[in-house]
Amino acid sequence: MIVPVIMSGGSGTRLWPMSREFYPKQFHHLLGNETMLQQTVRRLQGLCQAEQLIVIGNREHRFMITDQLAEIGWQNANVLLEPVGRNTAPAVAMAALAALEKSADATLLVLAADHVIRDADAFRRTVEEVLPFADDSKLITFGIPASRPDTGFGYIHCAEKLSSNAFKVDAFVEKPDSETAIDYVAAGDYFWNSGMFLFKAKVYLTELEKFQPEIYQCCKEAWVNREKHFHDFQAFDEEAFARCPAMSIDYAVMEHTANAVMAKLDAGWNDVGSWSALHQELGLDEKGNASKGDVLMQDTSGCLLYAHDRLLVTSGLKDIVIVETSDAVLVADREQSHEIGVMAKQLQQQGRAEASLHRCAFRPWGSYTVLEKSPGYQVKRLSLKPGAVLSLQRHQHRAEHWVVVKGQASIVHGDDSLLLNENESTYIPAGMIHQLANQTDEVLEVIEVQTGSYLEEDDIERLDDPYQRQGVSG
Repeated sequence: MIVPVIMSGGSGTRLWPMSREFYPKQFHHLLGNETMLQQTVRRLQGLCQAEQLIVIGNREHRFMITDQLAEIGWQNANVLLEPVGRNTAPAVAMAALAALEKSADATLLVLAADHVIRDADAFRRTVEEVLPFADDSKLITFGIPASRPDTGFGYIHCAEKLSSNAFKVDAFVEKPDSETAIDYVAAGDYFWNSGMFLFKAKVYLTELEKFQPEIYQCCKEAWVNREKHFHDFQAFDEEAFARCPAMSIDYAVMEHTANAVMAKLDAGWNDVGSWSALHQELGLDEKGNASKGDVLMQDTSGCLLYAHDRLLVTSGLKDIVIVETSDAVLVADREQSHEIGVMAKQLQQQGRAEASLHRCAFRPWGSYTVLEKSPGYQVKRLSLKPGAVLSLQRHQHRAEHWVVVKGQASIVHGDDSLLLNENESTYIPAGMIHQLANQTDEVLEVIEVQTGSYLEEDDIERLDDPYQRQGVSG
């Protein structure tokens, strides 16, 4: 039984300002009408059923994961939650433990949520061709034919050919410098390391216990003491998982095992790890430009232009990336765009909200968009899905004024219950218990005007929450 494991915990900082900590690239519609997570799931059709799929993410993304899976009919998937990031080796160990509870012979297909694979049929064929090696207790990594001397990837050096598409692994190689990368491509037996794997769950855990016993023991403890939530979330025990060393599968197991096999995957793979990589995937005009949104160009070539909220106009530019969002604009040389992640981390260190949050924030009940914020007041647009309910709550430092602009709002207002239609409003003073709900089958939109001395999200005291959230994240 193939059990796909989709790793969806990354923050995609190299695609800032679009990709941010609380809304990373795997949940965006970068290419086509579906998000990268949804496209990753789609290419599994024919390999597994929804109830076999495991998605590993973090607590902040859990409702985005389930919503996006439900949109494409995979709502029966298993969602595992990391309390903290510990890289791929511990995360996959947790998936292996989960899979073994359902089948002692489970085979894990480990994938990233944010990769592009243009030829899904070739991907599925490759998986099926090398499945016998996994049945023979081999640990398979997928190598991508190196089409150019790229210094942004790790490489796999192949040895003996085992079949038309499989090779014994000689070595895993760190990201090289330019000259070394040129030599690798010329040699012909070096492949890009895709970070995708195929192996028996029990074989992986056996090798992990052999080479990294501390990781293995921490993961076992974190699984045994996991929390089970509604919506089928399973959250790893935080104390045990936090003690687990952070390590990739390559470092933890693949570089040590004698059973590593590389499958050559020639299926149009791209990790979309930078704006330059995204430029390669988008449709180009006759001057090599890729654009999305409201863009007007003059004497512009080789550029990636991404307009989210406003008209973007360029003139006399070459090989430049410009990404416009509601609260930040990126301008970078296209070939240096892989360095953006460093700047995103600097913003995090400075405590800048733009590193983590968009003005539009997604919540299990829908979303809110910050329209205006100044000292003493803030204006938001709340969008509630049909049937959605916010937590029963109160604020110590702010008052709120709600105006219904679309739909019908059901409101707990202190000891009263209100039903407001379009163009009707209510005032909620600081300290009053209140709750907003949408009991209709249409989207509800409310303009919320906050006033007070302190307007941050941690001024929320939840008295009852239908989503069983911890903390204060809206």
